[in-house]
Amino acid sequence: MNFVEVNGTSLRYELSGEGPTTLVLVHEMGGSLDSWDAVMPALINSRRVLRYDTRGAGMSQKIKGAVTWNQMEGDIGALLDAVGIQGKVCLAGIAVGSGIAMHYAVRNPDRVAGLVLHAPATGASPERKQASLERAAAVEAGGMASVVETSLALSYPPAVQFNKSDYRNFRARWLGNDPESFAAINRMLANEDITGELPRVACPTLVTAGRHDPLRPPSAIEPLARQIPGAEFLELNSGHFASVQTPGIMAQAIHYFFHAMGQ
Repeated sequence: MNFVEVNGTSLRYELSGEGPTTLVLVHEMGGSLDSWDAVMPALINSRRVLRYDTRGAGMSQKIKGAVTWNQMEGDIGALLDAVGIQGKVCLAGIAVGSGIAMHYAVRNPDRVAGLVLHAPATGASPERKQASLERAAAVEAGGMASVVETSLALSYPPAVQFNKSDYRNFRARWLGNDPESFAAINRMLANEDITGELPRVACPTLVTAGRHDPLRPPSAIEPLARQIPGAEFLELNSGHFASVQTPGIMAQAIHYFFHAMGQ
């Protein structure tokens, strides 16, 4: 693993594989670059893969105060520059990671060749805004343990707990999140909705949703996909954290979509 100081923060990252194209992986809120571990073997045979801990997550610098979507997407461009990757890249994200990837693509169309967005989170709906703010306050007051049961009941339900050891490992890693940083991301979702940017995505895009994801089910994600010009939509036999819960299925969707593009 490597660390670099860019865009006003320090990030942990890993650059693997070889090939003429580059894929950037952006993990979910509450995750880290480790969320892609089981997906990596299927992706690095013909391309470079850059994954990183988003600011506030994993071993990257923690967030103090508020954070914005602009800061989060700005980290991608700064990281690409720091590791010397030029030209267009593809991006794949999970949940909030998809929102970050989409926002980067809209603001930097000359640097993005394609997107895979699983269960994209681009803001909190009006009916969920208060819940996001309350969740932020709860983790600041009581730590991650105060919300772990309610959070994972939706994002990692029994239907996708195929391997109990994997679930226990994910849960333990999730509990290690920095509460202040986790709260800041929740407030970003509640206070800054970027859903209106979806029609401005100008690159080939695959949007996926998990059949066993009560948090962002296919019925909620397909309408978002329809807002992206020319986007494909695919329902996966997976859940909210597809890269962890069904890495083979997620890797296949990513690989075949970008392979068909020549990426």
